[in-house]
Amino acid sequence: MPRVLIQADDFDLGHETLQLRRHDGGVGAVVAFVGTVREHSSGAAVSEMELEHYPGMTEAAIEAMVDEALARFDILGARVIHRVGRLLAREQIVLVLVSSAHRGQAFQACEFLMDYLKTQAPFWKKEHTPDGAHWVDARVADDEALARWGIAAGNAA
Repeated sequence: MPRVLIQADDFDLGHETLQLRRHDGGVGAVVAFVGTVREHSSGAAVSEMELEHYPGMTEAAIEAMVDEALARFDILGARVIHRVGRLLAREQIVLVLVSSAHRGQAFQACEFLMDYLKTQAPFWKKEHTPDGAHWVDARVADDEALARWGIAAGNAA
């Protein structure tokens, strides 16, 4: 089972969870994060979002962070699915699944992976609002979230 998938198609949380824990009897916990396209951003209504990526580079970057999560935390496995293309408000955009023997390490690893994805994964996001479309800028809060894991990110201006 691939650990990282970048795809236009939606994903099924139940199916992906079963796939992650299917061959490992040591799994005592699976933590999942599902992110969706927000209907509002910076006070504006969002009708849709377009996501672009650099094929090959994006997968390799996320694979490296999954390796880092496996080294930092006592987890058994992880899976990241990130959608690209045109997504409507409220559609699923990202899935991070982490399995471990105990919940604490799974929660930490899942949060670590999401903090990474928000700041370091090479995606470009364009939001469509009533005032037109605009590229989404990096946020200081996302850089600060990653910094607590000891990783410096200078994405936000």
